Amino acid sequence: MGRFVDGLVEKMGDPGTAELNTTRLDGRQCTLDDIRAAALALPFLADRRLVIVTHPLAHLGQAEAQQRFRDLLDGLPDSTALVLLIPDTARRRRGSLEWEVLREKHWLVAWARQAGSRAVTKAFPLPGPSEMPEWIRQQARRQGGQFTPAAAQSLAGHVDSDTRLAELEIDKLLTYVNWQRPVEVEDVEALTAAHGQVNVFDMVDALAAGNANQAMRLLEGLLEQDEAAALFAMVVRQFRLLLQAREVLDEGGNAHMIESELRQHPFVAGKLETQARRFSLPQLESVYRRLLDLDEAFKTSQITYDLALEMLVAEMGR
Repeated sequence: MGRFVDGLVEKMGDPGTAELNTTRLDGRQCTLDDIRAAALALPFLADRRLVIVTHPLAHLGQAEAQQRFRDLLDGLPDSTALVLLIPDTARRRRGSLEWEVLREKHWLVAWARQAGSRAVTKAFPLPGPSEMPEWIRQQARRQGGQFTPAAAQSLAGHVDSDTRLAELEIDKLLTYVNWQRPVEVEDVEALTAAHGQVNVFDMVDALAAGNANQAMRLLEGLLEQDEAAALFAMVVRQFRLLLQAREVLDEGGNAHMIESELRQHPFVAGKLETQARRFSLPQLESVYRRLLDLDEAFKTSQITYDLALEMLVAEMGR
């Protein structure tokens, strides 16, 4: 999603002029009037304005607010491109994606459908397990390097579908080979910490047991072994897996079904089952939303990833 927005900004031409005509808003902190003011403003020394709103649905739970937002969309001037970034979770069922928020009958999806060419909808789902190796090879080529098919398969086994963690590992591995040769399986096994997920399991175990002091000690040890950004990505991945595992359990599943549906090693599936039973689905959803908030705080230079992890452990401990 971020890359797509960056591409829109680049198309605006001169960086200085583009910055003057780009407004970024957070729907959780701004009002509909703020969005309207930005969207209806005239471009300055340019043909178009770009207004980017994250979490635009935050305050649109009521029918009246939804109608006011639809009226704004219908009245947008041609000189404004309004981009709505909506984080969502998808599950693959019978070969198709089912989105948790933007379902077929969602009011915004319905508006986009009737708006025709005036509205463009783009989905950015995480690649599935079978797609991840090729995704890794494409990202490597994008950075001017190469992965052998076997190396891409090996790295996919370590990072699952976590594209953020995969990008960090791809960059590290290409640096290791100095872009002089393709990354081999041996390089992946030597540099990608397979033990990291096990240690993250231990930290989450401590959090689930209410032992914040032990969880903090484990976190400090992990931060000595791994880059904070890579560790944060592993924690995000862990709670995403726990969310999915909890959904499987709530549907009457077990470790075997977690192994099958999430395509995890039997040992990992067993650990996921044990940990997921210690949390309710609302608790896991709350933690996952908090991780998103902390990630956005980092990307807006408010905190560092190591501080974000410490805050998460402290908050969960309470």
